[in-house]
This record gives sequence, structure tokens and C-alpha cells, in this order.
Amino acid sequence: MTLLHIIARGKIARSPEAELVARYEKRLGWPIRITELPETGGKVADPLSPCRTVLLDERGKAMDSEQFAEVIGRWRDDGVREVRFVLGAADGHSDAERDAADMLLCFGKMTWPHLLARAMLMEQLYRATTILAGHPYHRSG
Repeated sequence: MTLLHIIARGKIARSPEAELVARYEKRLGWPIRITELPETGGKVADPLSPCRTVLLDERGKAMDSEQFAEVIGRWRDDGVREVRFVLGAADGHSDAERDAADMLLCFGKMTWPHLLARAMLMEQLYRATTILAGHPYHRSG
């Protein structure tokens, strides 16, 4: 099963957003890892190979939940072992990071606080995995 790996700048600490992230983390049937990095620097373990990298970025593509699930399902079916979802620091991602990414993804044209974006990502990952499993959550949420 493909590892879903969220890499985020900043600590989520105790917050309502942290509770949402934890709730979806417990419900996810896929392996999940969350790596928190300081605002600058920090190191992430080498990825499992093959790996895909998705940057949450204001310049990214907006998708509906089915499209998002389709992409994750295709990567899973193609043998991708890890998908990294990267939430950048307050200044976003560099052009080099954008160029190196496999996908740029946005949650619409609005700007979202990082903690809320992390919770939204976790919910969409859970939703995508339920869509792929044919579970009714997607229609009831």
C-alpha cells in the first residue's frame, strides 16, 4: 500500500486543527506519516522509491475529490510506494521546488492558514481512500 506522507512546516501543537488531523489519521486505512519541520531547515528521511511529490501551492491545480482520488489510485496502481504532500513555510515554495514536484495542488483561490490546510488535506486523503475503496463516506460527507 502506498505511504501517504505529509511534510509540513511548523508545529500543529494542541489545537482544534490538530484534533481534526488526528481524527482522520486514525480513520485512514492507508499508511500515513506526518513530518513536521521547523520554519526553515530540517531534514526529511529519504523517500521510498518510486515516490511522487505534491506541493500544496496557490498556483496549483484545483481538483474535485474524485479527480484527486483518481490520481492517488493511479499512482498506487503504478507501484508508487510513497506520495509526499508538502505544505511550505509562510512564503510558500521556491520555483525550484515547484519545478521538481510531480503536481501542484491548491484548495481553491483563497489563502488558507497552514494548520487548516493540513486538516483539509487529511480529510481529502481520507475521502480519496474511501472513494477508492467504494465506501459511502464520500457521499455522506
